[in-house]
Amino acid sequence: MPEADGARGKRSARSPSGREAPLYAALDLGTNNCRLLIARPSRDGFRVVDSFSRIVRLGEGLTRTGNLDADAMDRAYEALAICAERITRRGVDTRRVRAVATQACRSADNGAIFLKRVGDGTGLDLRIIPPEEEARLSVQGCLNLFDPAAKAIVVVDVGGGSTEVSWLRRADRNDGSSFETVSWMSAPLGVVTLAERHPEPDAPTAAWYESMVEDMHGRLAAHEGASSLRPLFDAGEAHLIGTSGAITSLAGVHLGLTRYDRNLVDGLWMTRDECTRAADRLKVLGPKGRAAEACIGAQRADLVLAGAAILEAVQRAWPCERVRVADRGLREGLLLTAMREGRENAGRRRRRRR
Repeated sequence: MPEADGARGKRSARSPSGREAPLYAALDLGTNNCRLLIARPSRDGFRVVDSFSRIVRLGEGLTRTGNLDADAMDRAYEALAICAERITRRGVDTRRVRAVATQACRSADNGAIFLKRVGDGTGLDLRIIPPEEEARLSVQGCLNLFDPAAKAIVVVDVGGGSTEVSWLRRADRNDGSSFETVSWMSAPLGVVTLAERHPEPDAPTAAWYESMVEDMHGRLAAHEGASSLRPLFDAGEAHLIGTSGAITSLAGVHLGLTRYDRNLVDGLWMTRDECTRAADRLKVLGPKGRAAEACIGAQRADLVLAGAAILEAVQRAWPCERVRVADRGLREGLLLTAMREGRENAGRRRRRRR
């Protein structure tokens, strides 16, 4: 299926002078992944020029020691060095680079020390962002997947070290389709941390999987800030958006893909039953079978069910029949925010010249 609503537009915008729009870069160093997007603004979003993604497991063992592991830091540094080289090779102005780190560096005692090493060695200036900003950027990155007919939406961003959940209500502004955030929460449970808290037994059981679901469900149950939206969910007027590698992998399994295809996954609608059936298939496959799945692979085989458990917990706490899968999120939010700031700054400069 085509990309939803042109979130990654194909026709580049041009400046009033006729020059091609400048390049922007967004870098997200998470607990499990290191991801980079380089793009130009377009009339309906942006056009991707270059991208990079690598599983680095920066947060491996963090819950046990409170520190980033030496090997994990080396893996992340290597990936970040590749990102820095691509940004330089593409000629992206440093003022248009947005580089952030999330839960692993937030919670690790040596997180700031590692980022200083990265800055000294690669020139990348990574900023540790708070959970609230992470949640806001994830919502920004998924805006084009919102169903304008819905009255409420819950956005679930499942990371490696944390999960951000945002509840939004249709604001009924001029066009009747804008949404505003009612509440948000961040739980220090992601696919890496949850899998480490609940190691998979040699013979996976229903009780083991249920323990992961309940761990996340307890966090959701303690959050009461979105209670005003409950009637909209009960009436079937809400839907869920799930963004994470685990959820896109779940969608790929549901589709039976022999090779991951973003155009088929991003924007896909799934029912709650379809999500459950895909998770059930992954339980039956076991670690070796999951590793052989084209949309999972060996690096996610031990994590994907933790992501499915987090999604299941949200669906139990906030039941809705429709789930939209997002192969987008924080990076896209960073890019769109930076591009908007660039347009606003350019407008101010033009006004001053006049």
